[in-house]
Amino acid sequence: MPNRFKTLTRYTIEEEHRHPGSSGEFSALINVVSTAAKIIANQVTRGAIVGSEVEDEGSVSGRLDVLTDEIMVGQTQWSGQLAGLLSEQHDTVLPAGTRRGKYLLAYDALDGSSNIDVNLPVGSIFSILRAPEGIVDGGADLAESDFLQPGVEQVCAGFTLYGPATMLVLTTGSGVDGFTLDREIGAFVLTHPQMRIPQDTGGFAINAANERFWERPVRRYVLECLEGVEGPRGRDFNMRWVASLVADTFHILTKGGVYLYPRDTRSPAVPGRVSLLYGANPIAFIVEQAGGAATTGHERVMEVSPSAAHQRVPFIFGSRNEVLRIERYHREPDADKRFDSSLFGTRSLFRPARHDQRT
Repeated sequence: MPNRFKTLTRYTIEEEHRHPGSSGEFSALINVVSTAAKIIANQVTRGAIVGSEVEDEGSVSGRLDVLTDEIMVGQTQWSGQLAGLLSEQHDTVLPAGTRRGKYLLAYDALDGSSNIDVNLPVGSIFSILRAPEGIVDGGADLAESDFLQPGVEQVCAGFTLYGPATMLVLTTGSGVDGFTLDREIGAFVLTHPQMRIPQDTGGFAINAANERFWERPVRRYVLECLEGVEGPRGRDFNMRWVASLVADTFHILTKGGVYLYPRDTRSPAVPGRVSLLYGANPIAFIVEQAGGAATTGHERVMEVSPSAAHQRVPFIFGSRNEVLRIERYHREPDADKRFDSSLFGTRSLFRPARHDQRT
């Protein structure tokens, strides 16, 4: 049967059959998460219509942040496959229902929620970990420390993208596969098997408004990209920023590129802005499985030892060769004074190109 007819249910069952002794809990959990994604997709597409169901009187994005988290908890907490859940919306971890499963779920139910108010893409991100044995057999209480596992311990990671089509991108450690929601049959169908990120790229995504806070290695990298064919890279680059981690990730998975949300100087006590357990780790797992790389600038993201449930880190990922270059810049001392002045003032869009200037 062609891949276009392979549903997510069939896919997860086939994946689980590759592991002798599997109980079926994992495939059941993935299908529960995908059901939550379908419900969230339906709510997101309603936009400003959402409101009467949620008592929060804030913005549309605020109401949907609350509602989508309730959907994820409602679909997964009592499903029987989980021992506990971790979300940005909750200060403490949530224990599972009456039956404790063998997995932990860390998630962001609505990444990029600020885009809701301006009708731009948003999504959900999730990471699945194994619960410690003492939690599963009921002998110990669930604790925040149970989630403090490095990214290399992830069993599965995925994200959904709520755009013109609803996509679900998934890895279990054997490559990355993308599914599209077929609303006529109500199922996710495999449409993007074994996604791969090109090792080289001509594009990068960064929030240029934070330029004055960037550290030297990032300023160096961006300046070289901005200098284009006249600079040391010898070619032109495109720059973009969607302010939605899942949207930029999907673009990189399909077109290549590099994403930078680097450490900055605004607050020395806050080393990064992207959540580690339910943001950077699952995206890094997906990116690496697709042939890319993910770093904090100083170390591989998936090797960072978490110290807190809501820990945040710098996050740079995408086409492997570009990420390795940025890592190298973080290791190399550089005294070039060009990196101390405004990058974007050096080459204005409104300044004529060099070959057009009059002498």
